[in-house]
Amino acid sequence: MISVEGLTVEFGGTTLFKDISFQINEKDRIALMGKNGAGKSTMLKILAGVRQPTRGSVQVPKDCVVAYLPQHLMTEDGRTVFEETSQAFAHLREIEKEIEEINEQLATRTDYESESYMALIEKVSAMSEKFYAIDMTHFEENVEKTLLGLGFERTDFDKPTSEFSGGWRMRIELAKLLLKDPDVLLLDEPTNHLDIDSIQWLEEFIKTSSKAVVVISHDRKFVDTITTRTIEVTMGRIYDYKATYSHYLELRKERREQQQKQYEEQQKMIQETKDFIERFKGTYAKTLQVKSRVKMLEKLELVEVDEEDTSRLRLKFPPSPRSGSYPVQADGVGKTYYANKVDELTSGQVNKLNDSETNNSSTRQLVNSSTCKTVFRNATFTIERGQKVAFVGRNGEGKSTMVKCIMGQLEHEGTLTLGHNVQIGYFAQNQASLLDDELTVFQTIDDIAKGEVRNKIRDLLGAFMFGGEESTKKVKVLSGGERTRLAILKLLLEPVNLLILDEPTNHLDIKTKDILKQALVDFDGTLIVVSHDRDFLDGLVTKVYEFGQQRVREHLCGIYEFLETKKMENLQELEKKNK
Repeated sequence: MISVEGLTVEFGGTTLFKDISFQINEKDRIALMGKNGAGKSTMLKILAGVRQPTRGSVQVPKDCVVAYLPQHLMTEDGRTVFEETSQAFAHLREIEKEIEEINEQLATRTDYESESYMALIEKVSAMSEKFYAIDMTHFEENVEKTLLGLGFERTDFDKPTSEFSGGWRMRIELAKLLLKDPDVLLLDEPTNHLDIDSIQWLEEFIKTSSKAVVVISHDRKFVDTITTRTIEVTMGRIYDYKATYSHYLELRKERREQQQKQYEEQQKMIQETKDFIERFKGTYAKTLQVKSRVKMLEKLELVEVDEEDTSRLRLKFPPSPRSGSYPVQADGVGKTYYANKVDELTSGQVNKLNDSETNNSSTRQLVNSSTCKTVFRNATFTIERGQKVAFVGRNGEGKSTMVKCIMGQLEHEGTLTLGHNVQIGYFAQNQASLLDDELTVFQTIDDIAKGEVRNKIRDLLGAFMFGGEESTKKVKVLSGGERTRLAILKLLLEPVNLLILDEPTNHLDIKTKDILKQALVDFDGTLIVVSHDRDFLDGLVTKVYEFGQQRVREHLCGIYEFLETKKMENLQELEKKNK
């Protein structure tokens, strides 16, 4: 369906990849994998036609519809969520309009025997056949179903898109792409802004679709679930296997071991042949044998061993100062946001409304004239020293809000108590974007390093793959994964005993994510992690706090046991509805 031939991309004297060729066939579900900076997103942009290669070509059939979801979007405001999503069918409205215009021409013209008249008839016939083959009668139902699957509520449908964050706008764009029913779907990190429920819905959608999909994702579970073929971009080359990513890693390891064995055997043979030539090159009786072996060496096709990516992040958290037995205790914690209907509240009034201890009559009057949103109420739990827990739930249910309450950044109802000698290390969801773009990598660390650490800055940067010239790069030219690595390095510079990480794996490649996960497993302090990445949480956390329906529920199990429980609960709810 799509043919890639001799693709080469060069910039700034660097070759990103060279002479790459492959085919995308109907119903292919491909995981495009590789470390940060390997060229995955560039490859996807070339396939989508939004970037041109240095050399090579991408051949796409004329009638092939390609839909592309980039990592970052520039969206326009002016429509509601439902109206914007319905734009997926705008091209069909244009076809319908063109059909009407051609029919009007045919009705008014009298040159029935002319070639142009017959050409119009053929054109309108082809367009009508294509248009009426599409069931437009249920398009509103399809829009609704897709939006609900991606986590929107029905009450969101009539809200302006301007009210939603970048992550939710990304979901609107994803909904539009899915509704277009493209022949090839190109997705760059689609799970970064999805919660677990929405990821599972998207998995099911892609698995039941008959279309081709090429996806970049650092969520191993997601790519293993939806894909059947893996193309890894590494060291300027690609490795293409008809296998899931996890299976591909096993196959590639076996292949490299076989290559290494063949290489060693060939090198041994070559050395023995050279020794023979050197020993008998002046002996008349062996002249023919010497010449024969010289020719054999000249024609010998050398065995090559696949290069290995040996750049490895070395990550270890410093020993934690000892904290009290219960670093976090919550008793009846709740959070409600207030917003005046006519948007006339001053910042001081908002602070009063969000202050649970304020009970004067003027404040009650403001509350009565305001709309409010309760995120959660009466949350009561205790996190013990050394425990590793996950906050999970749909977006907007209060996970990050609870983190900010623990951090003391938000007023709240109830009591939140931090234990003795608790020292918090906090990685916010937007931590990477908070870095100063104009500083270099070295300056970013040098500005906060203290004491003996200042003598080890170069070593630290090297351990985080920012050695040599990489340390002189400005932050603004770093990729999303590189910025995240730098933000995590800043977090390591001071010893802490309570780590709070809000979506730390967004933009991290799978290798780096695995290394971070192992470092967190080895971390001897207490961990709270907000994440939708099931593979990352598996084996890391022993307790799950579920946020939803204004409640915080405690589950004394790992992430997959929790998901299994959720599945059973959902089935029970379905049975009740059916009855």
